[in-house]
Amino acid sequence: MPGLFISIKPIGQASLFIERGSYMTDRRKGQIGLIFVTMIWGSGFVVSAISLEYFSPYQILTMRFLLAFILMGAIFFGQLKHATKKTYLKGIGLGTILYLAFLFQTVGLVYTTPSKNAFLTAFNVVLVPFIGALFFRRKVTAPAIVGALLSIGGIAVISLTDFHSVNFGDMLTLVCALLFALQIIFTNRFVLGENIYALTTIQMGTAALLGVLVSLARGEFLFPAAAEGYFSIIYLGTVSTMLGFLIQTASQQFTKETETAIILSLEAVFGMVASALFLKEEITLRMLIGAALILAGVLVVELKPKTVRTDQNAIPDAQD
Repeated sequence: MPGLFISIKPIGQASLFIERGSYMTDRRKGQIGLIFVTMIWGSGFVVSAISLEYFSPYQILTMRFLLAFILMGAIFFGQLKHATKKTYLKGIGLGTILYLAFLFQTVGLVYTTPSKNAFLTAFNVVLVPFIGALFFRRKVTAPAIVGALLSIGGIAVISLTDFHSVNFGDMLTLVCALLFALQIIFTNRFVLGENIYALTTIQMGTAALLGVLVSLARGEFLFPAAAEGYFSIIYLGTVSTMLGFLIQTASQQFTKETETAIILSLEAVFGMVASALFLKEEITLRMLIGAALILAGVLVVELKPKTVRTDQNAIPDAQD
């Protein structure tokens, strides 16, 4: 598709996207970028399932962030040298939030079921617009609320089968959802005018350092030697982590946080499809209904009639 992406070569303060003045608007590029990210992360469900046969969840977190940081540090070393103190502080903040989100999700899974863990993690779709409204004076419109509720409803239909009570693991997973919501919100606030290559690399480095510290504290820093398990880690580190978060950061230059959260809920749909294709899991009517609700939630936000903007470079609200 002409005028889309990807140029990994750093170009000053530019994003991954090229041909800014092409017929495709910046907002549309951001939306397509986020959809691509959900495809990457959806496929990551399958790879993560394979990696868990060889490593603990804590080891997987450490290795995926560490590999992503090493590769990005080598590719974007020049960007890191010229990054400002402000960029480093932003990246450290985002990396800390990101790792803690994954950590609470991982620990929560020990005490609750996978279906409840998946649903409560996705609850960030609902949290994002309300956190934005309460603390950052973001306007929350009816389409944004309806879109978020449809998306979380679809995720519930796909993943939730046993929500009869709330336990300790559920509470930990809710903290995880809050942290993922904050990661989306602060990425939107931090990314404008920043060097996204340096920012994302620092974010990955911070998450990797925290992962190493947690693995050492748990005595899990010695990794098994089975070569088969490392193929899944290579995919998770290079594609799901490095490429996924780099494109997410770049895309969020052009989308607002509520729109971002709703689009990212498509991860559940692509995860369902990937599981059916590669793990031979059955797609049930329940899953199809859930996927339809998620898609409806995205469309409610994306197909709302747009108003004419005088500033063509302004970043529209999610509800625009």
